[in-house]
Amino acid sequence: MKLTMKNTLKAVVLVLFDTATVSAHDGHKSKQDSTAQQADTVMNAHSTEEGHKDHTHTSEADSHDAHPQDAHHEKKVKADLADFPTIHPLIVHFAIVLLIVGAILAVVNIFFIKRELAWTAFAMVLVGFVAAYLAGRYFHPHTHGLTEHAKLVLEQHDFWADWTINLGFIGLLLQGINLFIFKSKRWAMAIVAVVLLSAAYAVAQAGHYGAQLVHIEGVGPEGKFLELEHDH
Repeated sequence: MKLTMKNTLKAVVLVLFDTATVSAHDGHKSKQDSTAQQADTVMNAHSTEEGHKDHTHTSEADSHDAHPQDAHHEKKVKADLADFPTIHPLIVHFAIVLLIVGAILAVVNIFFIKRELAWTAFAMVLVGFVAAYLAGRYFHPHTHGLTEHAKLVLEQHDFWADWTINLGFIGLLLQGINLFIFKSKRWAMAIVAVVLLSAAYAVAQAGHYGAQLVHIEGVGPEGKFLELEHDH
């Protein structure tokens, strides 16, 4: 009886030990499975987020790539004359360059006294004067809404532009007289050179104030503060 009871107790203890061992093992395995499942969930979420970001970046890149093409198709690379609010800048640069170069040639010719140089200077001053006259009289941009400071700058620009036209005409006239009457006399050429240098200085000052109006005062870019020429 005692032996049977003892065997029974041993059997119960073994069963309880095995059960506890299995339960502990299963619990540890379940914990590992749960941890692995959480890790998989995090990795899947991260992958989904990265995929969404990549798709977003790709869409934005496609959008940025498509935008310049659309803009390229909408705007012409070379604008027509009618697209400009004023063609004053397209003409006045001829006056700036030709009057200055013509004055330099007139000075150089004082020393060389070459009839070819005299005629070249005359031709440059002629074209430069015509360009200055057209830019200042027929294609001068009309403005509106200027600040008080911009108005002062514009007054100086117009002042020196008027002197450019006047001195350019006088220099052109004197150069013609020198060519046909005085036959390129040195003293006559010196007088012409002084007048043309004065015209060159005047056009340089007009150009300075014109550049100040555009690049500092903001008058002209995209037609700002300008009225259309066909309205006048």
